[in-house]
Amino acid sequence: MSERGANPRAAAALAVSQVLHQGRSLADVQPDQSLGRALCYGVLRHLPMLEALASGYLDRPIRGRDRQLKALLLGGLFELSWLNTASHAAVHETVAATGALGFSRARGLVNAVLRAHQRAGAPRQVEQPDALLASGHPRWLYLALDEAWGDKSPGIMAAANRQAPMWLRVNQSRVSTADYHSRLLATGLQAETSDWCSSALRLGQATDVTALPGFSSGDVSVQDLAAQLAASLLNPRPGDRVLDACAAPGGKTTHLLELAPGLRLTAIDSDADRIERIHQNLGRLGQTAEVVCADAANWAAKRLSAGDPDFQRILLDAPCSATGVIRRHPDIKWLRQPRDLEALSRQQARLLQGLWPCLAPGGTLLYATCSILPSENEEILAGFLAEHPDARCRHIQAPWGRWTGHGRQIFPGEGDADGFFYGVLEKA
Repeated sequence: MSERGANPRAAAALAVSQVLHQGRSLADVQPDQSLGRALCYGVLRHLPMLEALASGYLDRPIRGRDRQLKALLLGGLFELSWLNTASHAAVHETVAATGALGFSRARGLVNAVLRAHQRAGAPRQVEQPDALLASGHPRWLYLALDEAWGDKSPGIMAAANRQAPMWLRVNQSRVSTADYHSRLLATGLQAETSDWCSSALRLGQATDVTALPGFSSGDVSVQDLAAQLAASLLNPRPGDRVLDACAAPGGKTTHLLELAPGLRLTAIDSDADRIERIHQNLGRLGQTAEVVCADAANWAAKRLSAGDPDFQRILLDAPCSATGVIRRHPDIKWLRQPRDLEALSRQQARLLQGLWPCLAPGGTLLYATCSILPSENEEILAGFLAEHPDARCRHIQAPWGRWTGHGRQIFPGEGDADGFFYGVLEKA
């Protein structure tokens, strides 16, 4: 292992720089070490505040080829302010990491900034930050959320900056939630149930899946509470023909099969690498389904021309901005751009239009996203319904989220769940 790879602070600085300046996904570049991952997540969650703090200590900005040095400095400020590392150790090790990154000449600068922050009491924020700075979000997303949700938007953004819990989905075709809960407690793992979903358990502390009793044999899966709502909303019956579009990595696919064994289920995704995750999840749970690697709309058009039977249920888990899962993926804030929303909206509408003819009369299509932006949710369904007189929107009565007119929107952190949108369409 290289010195850079062995040093968690240097590895974190490299990963953050790759996210911010190369557009890389944090999942692809994050370090293996727990400290390195914590620094990556922390810097990306609180980037505006950390940059404001750094600017207060620097005579001039760090620019250009020194981006990794800046990321290292931001990581040091985050560690002093948010983590429990002893201050002297955080300063010493961050200064030492300059060498691993090839910036030994900047040891004095990094030491001076971190010592100044330490002497100042390592405050977590600048004094009297404005609302945009305090939100931890880019300006365009801050404005979009403010326009969509008004006085609710500060709470939405605050929740997006908090660490998400680990939710489990109990395979109720094999074991009851109560019995599995008892098994967790017997192994020393604390968990709580949810009023939203009978299969859901929230762990008191995240753990490796190998510590979960019965994980390898399919008794339980890891899935956020909000995502677990999809299967019951679609409400498949044994023997139904079900299409799960944009299915990878297969969490909702396997939940549907748990809920209604005997489904004739087809799972489609256009990403060949992610398709393998569907196969892995099906195998672990001992389930079978037809798995297809294809663009769902194009596949549907070919299927219709061949005269294949219609589906009674379709789940369209549409590609989206993923703004509802920022608390799990803080890099989304900095990778997404306003121009992405228009392209995503076009894709969502195209998939909905393409799949609708495959739905049998009397059938149900569930439109789902992990977005909290109306342009990807409410507006997509409103536009579709205006053009399709054979479609009607079912009012979802539920103890979660809020009715928007054509679906229910969950904000991140509500019920300790991710942000999700669900709309149920029925065909005449």
